[in-house]
Amino acid sequence: MPPCVVCVSLAPTHTFSKACVSHITLLEGLGVQGDAHNGMTVKHRSRVAQDPKQPNLRQVHLLQAELFDELETKGFDIAPGQLGENITTSGLDLLELPLDTELQIGASAVVRITGLRNPCAQLDQFAPGLMAAVLDRATDGTFIRKAGIMAVVLAGGVVCPGDPIVVKMPVGPHRALERV
Repeated sequence: MPPCVVCVSLAPTHTFSKACVSHITLLEGLGVQGDAHNGMTVKHRSRVAQDPKQPNLRQVHLLQAELFDELETKGFDIAPGQLGENITTSGLDLLELPLDTELQIGASAVVRITGLRNPCAQLDQFAPGLMAAVLDRATDGTFIRKAGIMAVVLAGGVVCPGDPIVVKMPVGPHRALERV
């Protein structure tokens, strides 16, 4: 199955889960229209407290639907939007993509990957034990964060469930994603 969008979600206020909607509009340099994290400067509460003028590298949160299947084997029943993602994908291992990969989503929207979502304690408030379930360790002992990736919007456009996703790898040596 080629990579595609399964669900799109947004929340106008800072809530953990986001409502699934028929479409979202990505705005160049800002994020998802109508979403609490839309803006050129950081909107995540803990980062605003550190420095409200830092650039917003977390404009769009993407999460692969395949994580839901994995979490189900661990006793969690999670649906699209419940982990706060804006775009739920299928058929694409988001976590393996290098930094600065561009994703064309639908007819015109393009996002650039900026890093991994760092799981936080809100996961356990949503479902006890969920934070540990989205963390793993590689054979070398490094953390594997499975709670999705973050991106910025390079080109705006409307994104709907069923839209195809085209991957454009960055030029030069590839750098692994780090938490952002």
